[in-house]
Amino acid sequence: MRSELFVQYLISGLIYGSIYAAIAIGFNIIYNATGIINFAQGEFAMLGGMIASSLAPSMPLAVAVAVAVALTAAAGIAIERVFLRRVARGGVLKMIVMTIGLSIVIREAALLAWGESIRTLPFFSGNEVSSVSFLGAHFSPQIFWVAGAIALISAGLSLFFKFTLVGKAMRGCAASRDGASLCGIRPDGMVTLAFGMSAGIGAMAGCVVAPLTQTHYAIGSELAIKGFTVAAFGGLGNSVAAVVAGLFMGMLESFSIILIPEAYKDVVTILVLLAVLFLKPSGLFGSRTAGALKEY
Repeated sequence: MRSELFVQYLISGLIYGSIYAAIAIGFNIIYNATGIINFAQGEFAMLGGMIASSLAPSMPLAVAVAVAVALTAAAGIAIERVFLRRVARGGVLKMIVMTIGLSIVIREAALLAWGESIRTLPFFSGNEVSSVSFLGAHFSPQIFWVAGAIALISAGLSLFFKFTLVGKAMRGCAASRDGASLCGIRPDGMVTLAFGMSAGIGAMAGCVVAPLTQTHYAIGSELAIKGFTVAAFGGLGNSVAAVVAGLFMGMLESFSIILIPEAYKDVVTILVLLAVLFLKPSGLFGSRTAGALKEY
């Protein structure tokens, strides 16, 4: 394999791996606060990219992205308060089914609002013809925005959950809602905050990658599957592990097209997910108890 082709595959893998890592981080935020899996997480990334693409022609790009993130975070909060809170005591299975149903509703609403057209955002720096050369490979400066955003999100969340009172309170709610209440923590407020944070982070991820990958109403389902695979592979609840697992998954998919047709590269994701679930449900970096879902 030529060196420039190898670098091109590597960069492509890092880009897609960063996307998967961002979605996995959203899964982990809600898992840390509630102990459940939110399969509507991929739709938050879709909403962020679609809203920003609609706003960008009429306002500065930075403002459009900020508004898209804020609106998506508000949507995440509304979803938790209106739908999920009502079935919070119904058990894990009911919650999972509810999030799957919500993802379908959000996707169909996006289809009605934006149609089937593929949308994109302007590059945050440079333009579509700008490129950076490295070892014969050419890539867009936008990848630095993607990598920087994921690095900041991962580092910030790790510090947030380990060293801040609110972060510790959110993790305490996942461990035991009753115990958290006895300590003076409002579990409902922590859960609402978690959904708002995860939706906002998903929207930011959708915005920073939209100039590279484009976006459309149905992209959320695929992102949710990839994001959940990465979260499970790294270990649920661990944002740093999600980044490592996401980058590994992205490069594995990218280089897999050397051996199999590109149309079948998603099979790699399914095989990894099955292997993790069978061999080490807690993930590579997860604790032994992380593999078991807790009661919301």
